[in-house]
Amino acid sequence: MRGYRDRMRVALAYGRTQLELDLPDGRRVDVLEKHPVPPLADADAAVRRALEDPIGAPPLREIARGRSDAVIVVSDRTRPVPNARILPPVLDALRAGGLPPEAVAIQVATGLHRPNTPAELDEMLGTELARSLRIVQHDARDAESHADLGRTEGGIPIRIDRFYLGSDLRILTGLIEPHLMAGYSGGRKAVCPGLAAVETVRVAHGPAMLEGRVGPGIVEGNPLHAGLLEIQRRVGAHFLVNVALDRERRLAAVFAGDVEIAHARGMDFVERESGVAIDEFADVVITSGGGDPLDATFYQSIKGISTAAGIVRPGGVILLCASLSEGVGSASFEKLLRACASPRDFELRLEDDRFFAVDQWMVQHLCQAHRRARILLYTDGLPLAAVRELLVEPVPTPAAGIQRALAGAGPEARIAVLPQGPYVLATVGGEKRPLGGPPPA
Repeated sequence: MRGYRDRMRVALAYGRTQLELDLPDGRRVDVLEKHPVPPLADADAAVRRALEDPIGAPPLREIARGRSDAVIVVSDRTRPVPNARILPPVLDALRAGGLPPEAVAIQVATGLHRPNTPAELDEMLGTELARSLRIVQHDARDAESHADLGRTEGGIPIRIDRFYLGSDLRILTGLIEPHLMAGYSGGRKAVCPGLAAVETVRVAHGPAMLEGRVGPGIVEGNPLHAGLLEIQRRVGAHFLVNVALDRERRLAAVFAGDVEIAHARGMDFVERESGVAIDEFADVVITSGGGDPLDATFYQSIKGISTAAGIVRPGGVILLCASLSEGVGSASFEKLLRACASPRDFELRLEDDRFFAVDQWMVQHLCQAHRRARILLYTDGLPLAAVRELLVEPVPTPAAGIQRALAGAGPEARIAVLPQGPYVLATVGGEKRPLGGPPPA
């Protein structure tokens, strides 16, 4: 949707609803959304077919035969994975292979995030499954619960959850979407950072790594993707069940089978579905944090800023609209933001090899976006005074944010809108640009 319009109303994903924005008259506007794809007519049947006729692997029921137990790795609450649709067919396939539900555990790949609450587990898995299956939540900070498997060729320490490693059959599930660091989510990310120790994530998400060829949709030549893939190969997984969602978060495709082959197939699908391009940089980019659950915290909502940074004109403006219903994020992340006088102040800290704080990588990505543009934030989840401490400019309403973003811009200023925020792979001319380094010329 693009062109000149007298008056345009756009709906952004915001919390569990939508945020309606009126854009000013006579401006050139590009609304960049995922391409429409038909949702699966029968999601349950599609998952079952994928398990019976997987990509590059035998059927799951055959892989399960002779196994003593199984672990199914699921994403935490920050990802809208339709587990209630995925897990019942997986459990049935395991049962057909000789593994009853009591021999199966669900492991939540929290990465460095907090554990999920019982209410969140009910929502993530469905109440019946959440209360009938054994559930184990990864704890990255418990050093004793991880095994040391050496280092990758690039020097990432491989310390992975012992419970996962001790399971006889290991199944990874998840959602494939553009990801600001790994190129795409899903696949190997369930193992690392999902089940990795703090020390592993510290190096994998280190300052130098994130200034390399890292960004949404970038896989070829991405050092983080290569490191995560090497870790997954060393650690091992027997089967993958990943999905892709349409604009309305309905199940659009299922990719099951070999972890690498099925995930690669899924990445190709998501790139075709989510890849959108404009022919020149936008002066103002209005983006969402992706809606719930992603925009529940400022930490996750920065992904919307990073997506916008790839298409904003150097010196332009990004307006993020995010609900922040759960606030800023982790205590470490919030402390980092409030301790920094400016983006440059934080970047100077990163130059000290002795400096480290959990979640510093997302502050780094925020600072990378600042190299390209001013950043405004509208939210009803925090008071304006609190927003001022987040290295962004608070605005009291979306309309005020649009007005401020356009202040001083000429009548030919170009606006781009990302209603789904980081779920879209937005580019200029189809070129995927790394997030780090200097802004484009």
